[in-house]
Amino acid sequence: MGPKKRMTLKSKAGRKDGDTKSILPAAASAPHIMRNSLSVSATFDGRSGLPPPPDLRTTLVAAWRTNNRVTVSLVQHVPSVLWDIAVPGAPQRTIRSILAHFHNARCWWVKMLGREHGITLPMRVDHRRVARRELVAALKRSGAGIEALLELGLASEGRVPPSKGYVWRNLSLDVGHVLTYFVAHEAHHRGQIVMVARQTGHRLPRAITDGLWQWKTDAPRVPR
Repeated sequence: MGPKKRMTLKSKAGRKDGDTKSILPAAASAPHIMRNSLSVSATFDGRSGLPPPPDLRTTLVAAWRTNNRVTVSLVQHVPSVLWDIAVPGAPQRTIRSILAHFHNARCWWVKMLGREHGITLPMRVDHRRVARRELVAALKRSGAGIEALLELGLASEGRVPPSKGYVWRNLSLDVGHVLTYFVAHEAHHRGQIVMVARQTGHRLPRAITDGLWQWKTDAPRVPR
């Protein structure tokens, strides 16, 4: 037997029973850290060694405020001559009624999801007669109502609490889905107004349509 083998046997023989340190992998010999298959540092109880995820509460509320600002801006700038233009194929609807629907739909949701939890219910507007200034003021109130709904959900482990008034049941009440639904709904109707104006020969000025994509107040306007 050569010297090399004798050295190996000697090191094994010299190890005391229960001494596992010399046969454990290097990562496991440090009990506070191990490596998983993705090379992400983790503790033995399986928790990721990465920093905790950021708190998105401020970001989610700010996203709603941006959407509200864009909607209010459209209401402020649609030319008065277009407010009573009828929607092609649906003569009972006008651009005025679509603009009013932004606010009245918010009121419906605040009533259904929030009134039971103490959120102030904004008053609806008359979709046939509401004036621009009245509607802008109303949108600020209903915007605050939706913001209160989101904050209620964020304070309740990320979900708007259930309420007896919620009978539609087609919307998941986690804050991410609630915010996405409200933004998508208003984006749909903003696009509808642009389309109706174009279909009826009253194409909106470029400054108005570009404003629909002005999601940062300090960003320069980029030609599209």
